Amino acid sequence: MHIKVGTRGSKLALAQTNSVIEALKKVAPEIEAEICVIRTSGDIMQDVSLAQIGGQGVFVKEIEEALLARSIDLAVHSMKDVPGETPEGLIFAAVMKREDVRDVLVSRGNVKMEFMPKGAKIGTGSLRRAAQIKAMLPDVSIMPLRGNIDTRLKKIETENLTGVILAAAGMKRMGYLEKITQYLPIELMLPAVGQGALGLEIRVQDTQLSELCAKMNDEQTAAEVAAERAYLRALGGGCRLPIAAYGLLEGKRLTLEGILTVPNGSTMIRDKVWGEIGQAEELGKKLADLILEKGGKRLLDLMC
Repeated sequence: MHIKVGTRGSKLALAQTNSVIEALKKVAPEIEAEICVIRTSGDIMQDVSLAQIGGQGVFVKEIEEALLARSIDLAVHSMKDVPGETPEGLIFAAVMKREDVRDVLVSRGNVKMEFMPKGAKIGTGSLRRAAQIKAMLPDVSIMPLRGNIDTRLKKIETENLTGVILAAAGMKRMGYLEKITQYLPIELMLPAVGQGALGLEIRVQDTQLSELCAKMNDEQTAAEVAAERAYLRALGGGCRLPIAAYGLLEGKRLTLEGILTVPNGSTMIRDKVWGEIGQAEELGKKLADLILEKGGKRLLDLMC
């Protein structure tokens, strides 16, 4: 069985894809996998902010188009890049075991967030990260940042940044744990929807591949991410307001926490719900309703 696996071409994306192929060969040794690198609009337009070129979806659209065109058979995505809605004809056959969901700080001189000087320049291309940093430290300056992990780390020197904010999962997958200054606690920096998780997307009709991918599905991660994505969809995930959510399954109890905020962090609405593992979709909708009732609808009406 020969399959073509579609992925972005960054070092991190290729490392993630190779790890998926290794896992796939463990459940199906007969598979031959060919990696197909696909340049997405998010990769091509490096000099423009993500918000300007469409936010969510800019790293997956072309890969999903290749799946539908049968140019590839399997797509490997970082779930935090995936929009709330999946195109007709495609499904996620598996969500693999999650890495650390937290964000991390890498700073000049290993200065931790609580000791940042006034006017410190913090680099990030994420509206979600920027808003939560400004809520913590109103006096710091947020510097727009694009590019792969190596590029962003180099900009600490080339752009004279005090530090940059990155995902712990990406740093681990790249073998860069020793570069981390500080892991930012969930209480202060709620992660992106799907952060730390890899999703395997295929065509609906490819049942044989679906059965193989299902063997790599992690039930805990799948439930957590399903709740987060339901929250994103219920808020209208195309909006450019910063949205964050974190699902956590402990035993049979599934907790979902989420925020909706304005870009400068001055207004942030946060709440939490909980229920059973099978209630992921309902929890996402319930949390969105609570956020909307607490002022989120007004924010959406004003900003979206």
